[in-house]
Amino acid sequence: KEILEKYHDLFTLQWEGVTGNIRVPSQAEWEQLLTNCSAFLFYGMERFMSHMLLNRLVAMNIPKCRLMILLDLVRSKQSYQRITNSDIHKSCLHIAIEGPTETAMLLSLTGVHSIIANQWYTTLQENAERLEILSENLLSIGRTTGQTVHILQM
Repeated sequence: KEILEKYHDLFTLQWEGVTGNIRVPSQAEWEQLLTNCSAFLFYGMERFMSHMLLNRLVAMNIPKCRLMILLDLVRSKQSYQRITNSDIHKSCLHIAIEGPTETAMLLSLTGVHSIIANQWYTTLQENAERLEILSENLLSIGRTTGQTVHILQM
């Protein structure tokens, strides 16, 4: 919420989506947000793909999405319990497809142009710092995604 307020005058007026932890978006909401966006930000717990139905995602066409930022792979006791309960009903192959590299490949095949994503588990604080760096460099300074990723790597 702080970042939305901080960058309100730049591009955030056009942003739509679900914020907070009041509810989880439905599959229809995920699909609507993904197909109508030019950029997509996921800032949440566990694997991004654990929130989506795999068979629905692979059937999607998302060519308007120029940039997808996945700040996921954060674990809490509650999120670990949720994902453990969910993973019980999935095959080992399905769980493997939800990995960061596989997610990037699937999103690329659906038409997403650029993907910035975590490669391993992290903390909420580290993702908050990444989001601040991304927002400042992409929105405020106007750097390219490549320049911004380079800054993140340093």
